[in-house]
Amino acid sequence: MAKESMKAREVKRQKLVSKYAKKREALKLSGDYTGLQKLPKNSSPVRLHNRCKITGRPKGYMRIFGISRVTFREMANKGLIPGIKKSSW
Repeated sequence: MAKESMKAREVKRQKLVSKYAKKREALKLSGDYTGLQKLPKNSSPVRLHNRCKITGRPKGYMRIFGISRVTFREMANKGLIPGIKKSSW
């Protein structure tokens, strides 16, 4: 389980990215890089990091499901993810 402060920081970054998205696009199109530098650092989408929606784990993230590999395995074994079953041969 990730620290609550880390999850909150990611949420804050996501809000800043969405808030400044149009302004960033306009500044990029006009070529005004000094204007881009004056924007907050966390308004850049590059600074976002994918995290598990359930546990907040930053590593082992599966984009298709939006959860980490550990959570995915637990949910799949319990049958909580439709269409997924443990393979055996």
